[in-house]
Amino acid sequence: MIELDDATLRSHLLAALAVERWVDDVAAQAPFADSDALITVAAAAATPLSAAEIDEAMAHHPRIGEKPVGDGAAQAFSLREQGSAVDADDETLAQLLVEGNAAYEQRFDRVFLIRAAGRSRAEIVGELHRRLGLDDDTELRIVGAELRDIALLRLQSTFAESAPAGSAPAGSAPAGSASAESAPAVSAPAGSAPAGSTSAESAPAEPASAGHDEARA
Repeated sequence: MIELDDATLRSHLLAALAVERWVDDVAAQAPFADSDALITVAAAAATPLSAAEIDEAMAHHPRIGEKPVGDGAAQAFSLREQGSAVDADDETLAQLLVEGNAAYEQRFDRVFLIRAAGRSRAEIVGELHRRLGLDDDTELRIVGAELRDIALLRLQSTFAESAPAGSAPAGSAPAGSASAESAPAVSAPAGSAPAGSTSAESAPAEPASAGHDEARA
């Protein structure tokens, strides 16, 4: 049973996804029987996020390849998520990310966001370049799905001790499923098909169409 006072629960939720409406919706259904119950509610409340909510959440995600500003829980998630890539120190990939981030920001007028945990930098660069060719509406849906999946993975990490050993996360779906607005997979092997290739912060999840920890995570 996950039984927290309202302030503590909201703090954990905001670190996962800084969208006030979503935090209100999830907190209103507390307490939760276990982490699966929480993740099920959280996924439903984040599917989909509005354009305004995406902007709200994106303000709290650093560029992929850059250190987050501050010392809070969300920043700690981003550091872990981005640092998990086996090729995180590759200087050539780092430069490609800098160039790709700049091109993406010019194209879409926001920072590139992708679920970084479980992905190599090479995969992230490849997905960044692919998504540069998408139309605005498709890319917005992918970003919303990435934000949701990052949030669910952060909640799973925070409340993992509440889940029975060997239990599968509630609401999970196969990576590469057809819609960015379908229930997200909260765990997927690294190297699986990029989210949003039917499309990608911060443990692996494949958004259905597609992303603090995200290339922001």
